[in-house]
Amino acid sequence: MKFLVRERIFDIGDDFWVTDENGERAFWVDGKALRLRTTFELKDPEGGLLLTIREKKLAIRDTMRIERDGETIATVRSHLFTPFRDRLTVEFENGAEWEVRGDLLDKEYTIGDDNGPVAAISRKWFSLRDTYAVDVDTYRIDAGGDPALVIAVAVAVDAIGEDREGKEEED
Repeated sequence: MKFLVRERIFDIGDDFWVTDENGERAFWVDGKALRLRTTFELKDPEGGLLLTIREKKLAIRDTMRIERDGETIATVRSHLFTPFRDRLTVEFENGAEWEVRGDLLDKEYTIGDDNGPVAAISRKWFSLRDTYAVDVDTYRIDAGGDPALVIAVAVAVDAIGEDREGKEEED
């Protein structure tokens, strides 16, 4: 199932809707402004909290945690050295892992594991700068088939990518 992420470029707090392939609102990403660390809440259309995406401060590598009901369920970490392409790892509390590979800044990457693809993220089909699609393999019966979790990983990857872009501009 495809989801369309339309970020609002000049919004305080980085709030935006994620719609499904039929144009229906599926998730609300509520960016929490004025926090010491980057934080997003992924909510259902009625405002119910599904997941929290929170930056881990004082980490050697860029790291975001995904929490459900106050418990960390996944951690998204960048690799220290990736010479040719961006690469991140999503580590789950149960020991499973996903790998994120591709171009994070241009939002052209894939998420997958040993069982195959979890999602493909792309903005090449859109003329708007901050619009991209997340194509989730909802036929999977494991965590890879959970659209909310996959969207949360995409938001975490996006936050890490923007943080990297900001650091490169400072240099």
